[in-house]
Amino acid sequence: MIERIKEVIEKEINPVLEMHAGSCELVDFEDGVVTLKLFGGCSGCPSSSITLFNGIIPILQEHVPEIKDVILA
Repeated sequence: MIERIKEVIEKEINPVLEMHAGSCELVDFEDGVVTLKLFGGCSGCPSSSITLFNGIIPILQEHVPEIKDVILA
């Protein structure tokens, strides 16, 4: 499961975040909850919560339906 999540982050999410000089990485996956850390332009960005809820979560849940929630570290 962790490898699937990492693959989605690498192939689907980070290429989009890189357009804004950012990226994310998996910190933890436990009981259906993914914990991510944002880097670069995404770290501390006022729009990071919008990016999380409108971009990252839907992509992760589409590819890994077992994910119940995604939070930021």
